[in-house]
Amino acid sequence: MTADQVLALARAQGAKIATAESCTGGMIGAALTDVAGSSAVYDRGFITYSNAAKVAMLGVSPLTLDRLGAVSEEVAAEMAQGALQRSEATVAVAVTGIAGPGGSEFKPEGRVCFGIASSQGVRVETVEFGAIGRANVRAASVTHALTLLAGALRG
Repeated sequence: MTADQVLALARAQGAKIATAESCTGGMIGAALTDVAGSSAVYDRGFITYSNAAKVAMLGVSPLTLDRLGAVSEEVAAEMAQGALQRSEATVAVAVTGIAGPGGSEFKPEGRVCFGIASSQGVRVETVEFGAIGRANVRAASVTHALTLLAGALRG
């Protein structure tokens, strides 16, 4: 799924998009805003790399972060909900993960959690991209986030 296609779907639905990004550092928003005319449907993006930013900007619970860590489906869900609530968007996508290098036995490099929020609720999923390198994990995360947005926009 390309950014052009996501924006066309949003335009056809009369939808507005928000993004909440951690490990991608704004790459999803950049992909969307690389397309001329994206301002008609892209409302805003939140780059919340630190836990403090996730709490302050998106309302992620410090308890969730303490209990589960930033790389969890629960945090991805709270990020997506926060972006939806703190914007004019009708759909929001969130991403948090371990792009690498590094990771641990319990949270390996390449694990990325996604959240997608709309009036239909919040859906989350985790993708294990593997230790394919930081740039590749981030690029794959952008592609996956765009696919999730397209799915939400199609209903």
